[in-house]
Amino acid sequence: MAQLKVKQLKSGVGRKQNQRDTLRSLGLKRIGHVVVKEDRPEIRGMVHTVRHLVAVEEVEES
Repeated sequence: MAQLKVKQLKSGVGRKQNQRDTLRSLGLKRIGHVVVKEDRPEIRGMVHTVRHLVAVEEVEES
């Protein structure tokens, strides 16, 4: 299964509570922090919620 590399580019300060909660649920804690998650519909939905705060790229398994 493919994976997604999610990197936080902008701060959650001053954003709506659900966006801050979504960043935390993804495991992102600060600007520049990167996490790798499985490419699942639930994760895609969370990324969509904070798409203006993060950068996403697909990672192929080796």
